[in-house]
Amino acid sequence: MLYPELFRQLESVRWDMDKDIPWQSFDGTKLSDEQAQTIKMNAITEWAALPATEMFLRDNRHDSDFSAFMSIWFFEEQKHSLVLMEYLKRFSPQHAPTEQELHDIRFDFDPAPPLETLMLHFCGEIRLNHWYRRAAEWHTEPVIKHIYTTLSQDEARHGGAYLRYMKRAMEKFGDEARAAFTKVGVLMASARRTAQALHPTNLHVSKALFPNDTIQSRMPDPDWLEHWLDNQIKFDAVWETKVGERILHNLSLLMNRSFKSVQELNKYRKELAAALGPKPEYQGA
Repeated sequence: MLYPELFRQLESVRWDMDKDIPWQSFDGTKLSDEQAQTIKMNAITEWAALPATEMFLRDNRHDSDFSAFMSIWFFEEQKHSLVLMEYLKRFSPQHAPTEQELHDIRFDFDPAPPLETLMLHFCGEIRLNHWYRRAAEWHTEPVIKHIYTTLSQDEARHGGAYLRYMKRAMEKFGDEARAAFTKVGVLMASARRTAQALHPTNLHVSKALFPNDTIQSRMPDPDWLEHWLDNQIKFDAVWETKVGERILHNLSLLMNRSFKSVQELNKYRKELAAALGPKPEYQGA
C-alpha cells in the first residue's frame, strides 16, 4: 500500500496556517480590489476538492489504498481554500466567499474510468503548480505571494503522489493503464491548441447538467478563469510550454520511453490503442 508512506511523507512537510503564514507582514497598500477578487475565485475553485473527492471515492471503491489517500488530498486541498478565505476575512472581508457560493459548485460528477481520471488530476496538479507560481509573481502583497508559493509546492507534491499511483496502476494493468495515461496526456499537453484552459475544474462532467456542468461554469463569475490567465497572471505560451514539457517528462520516466513532443506521445498512444483493440464504453464501477 502507498497510503502509509505517502501519509508520512506529506505529514513531514505540512505547513501550519497560524505559524507558517507571515500574517504580520501584510501590506494593505499592495492589495487591490482586482487582486482580492481573484483570490476569492481561487478559494471557491479549491473548494471543488469536495465534489472531486466524492467522485474519487465512488469510482474507486475497488481500491481502498487510493481511497485512503484521498483523506490526505482532500484535507490539504480544502486547507488551500481555507487559507485563501482566511486571508480575505482578515484583509478584505467584503470579498470573502459566502457559504452559498461554495455550495453552488458541489454537484455529482458522472462516473468515469478511474485510470483516465487519475491521469487527468495528475496533469491538473502540474498545471495548478504552474498557475500558482505565476500568481505569486503577479501579486504584489507579500502575504498572498507567500501563500500562493506555498500552495504551488503542495500541488507539486500531490502530483508526485498521483504519479506513484500511476506507476502502481501500470504494474497491475500494463498496457491498459498506459493507453489511458497517454490518451489523457495527449489532451492535457496540447493546451496551446485549445480555446479553454485544460484543468479538471474547467471540463464537462455531467451530461444531465450540461452546459452548467463544469466547476467554472458555476462560479460567481464564470468567465474569471480565462481573464485571470490571459490578462492578469499572463499565463502565456512560454508557461503553457512548461506545463506540456513537464507532462511529457513525467510520462517518459513513467513508461521508460522518450517523448520529446505531443506528436511522439500521440504516436505511442495509437500503437497502444491498436494493440488493445476497441474499448467498451465505461458503465461505472
